Amino acid sequence: MNWLNKMKNNISYFWIILVLLSACTKQIDRSDNDRIIEINDFIWKGLNTYYLWKDMQPELADQRFQNQAELNEFLRKTTSPENLFQSLLYRPGQIDRWSWIVSNYDDLLKLFQGIRLTNGMHFGLVFQPGSQTNLFAYVKYVVPNSPSAQAGIKRGDMFKIINGQNLTVDNYHTLLSNKIWHIELAQWDGQTLTNTGQIKSIEKIELAENPVYLDTIYQISQHKVGYLIYNGFTDSYNDDLKAAMLGFKTNHIDRLIIDLRYNPGGSVETLQYLASMITGQFQGKILLKYRWHSQLQTWMKQYYPDRLMRKFVNHQTNGTSLPMLNMDQVVFITTKNSASASESLINGLKPYIDVTQIGTATHGKYTASITLFDSPDFSSYHKNPTHKWAMQPIVLKISNAVGNTDFYNGLQPDIMQAENYFDLGHLGNTSEPLLQTALSFISTQTRPISSVNKMQDLKAYPFQSYPLEFDMHLNGQDLLNFTPENN
Repeated sequence: MNWLNKMKNNISYFWIILVLLSACTKQIDRSDNDRIIEINDFIWKGLNTYYLWKDMQPELADQRFQNQAELNEFLRKTTSPENLFQSLLYRPGQIDRWSWIVSNYDDLLKLFQGIRLTNGMHFGLVFQPGSQTNLFAYVKYVVPNSPSAQAGIKRGDMFKIINGQNLTVDNYHTLLSNKIWHIELAQWDGQTLTNTGQIKSIEKIELAENPVYLDTIYQISQHKVGYLIYNGFTDSYNDDLKAAMLGFKTNHIDRLIIDLRYNPGGSVETLQYLASMITGQFQGKILLKYRWHSQLQTWMKQYYPDRLMRKFVNHQTNGTSLPMLNMDQVVFITTKNSASASESLINGLKPYIDVTQIGTATHGKYTASITLFDSPDFSSYHKNPTHKWAMQPIVLKISNAVGNTDFYNGLQPDIMQAENYFDLGHLGNTSEPLLQTALSFISTQTRPISSVNKMQDLKAYPFQSYPLEFDMHLNGQDLLNFTPENN
């Protein structure tokens, strides 16, 4: 255990030694076969070190291979890094629904900054009435100043044709992957969804989306209500989030609604900041707890117990103070698209303040990922210059301060109310159905009897518009130099 003590006392020194050793062993000029083995070696060792379900995957056991030669022989059998990665996951699509890999980490880093190739339209896919094969799309919202916004696309618009073809379960992925869309708008007459003949042409561009979609204040009865539509925990927009919360504080709101209905997750650090700004009276108390795979959990508990949790804070890591609202109650609006960091925000606050959830059940993701690069310590420093592969595996699961986790079926709402695909309303308008219910609850403090919306009979088809959908990720500072074979 001597190396661990040295690492504990001087991690930076350990990194330098690893980098020097790596420089001596890695070569830049490799045959294609050697390069594939090198990439596969990175994949196996990264998952062996950090993957949450390592204990359940025999191929990742520390003693699976006696030496590097045996490991290389195993890695040589799979010439596709994607195939190797998938083969090492634990019950992919069932238990592990979220780990993924990319061949170009530049695209990955852009996604974390909220930048992606898109036309700016966020939409859902639903089976057409009476069909189990044909789909239609309904627009949830449009990013301001995006190609879709410039084309006049708006929330509530519907279409079932792209580039002259009907959307089906067999072709939707191909059609939606096209860079240029020619969509024919459709309309609902109460019984039938018919095409209007109106064509909209939109092109995807590289677009940055500010997740702070709307922040406003309503005067409802005796209450001044702050309302925030927040569509992603993107740390590059933390200042915008902080500005919205500061506006609420300056205007002395006494009630708060956070609309997470289209928020698929993101940075745990941003989650920590938002939870802390909503409250303020719990600084230093535990917000979230982490649980890694058993071996790493034991090691972390012994050497870095403070890294097994996130606490309420009053400032950002750069020292900037956070505005505190000191709320003792908060209302969240959720749908099945509310995932990961959205769910952990709600779950993390429940032990401390009165939380009311309105809408439908959330996605059901209580795990977090981290970006692993091919470098001596899997961080972004000193990356292997011969390729750009990177992984985003699930590395831990998250609970709140009292241990609540494993909400596989999502967090269930206190007031059940589904969105009506054919009558969405305007976001931010007090007559928009979900906001109207939230404001009514704040005004009366009574929960209406939930009614089943008939539009729920139209089954939504699962669709991820980009890889980070339903993600919650840690940043590099949570990545520690853990080497399984030395424990």
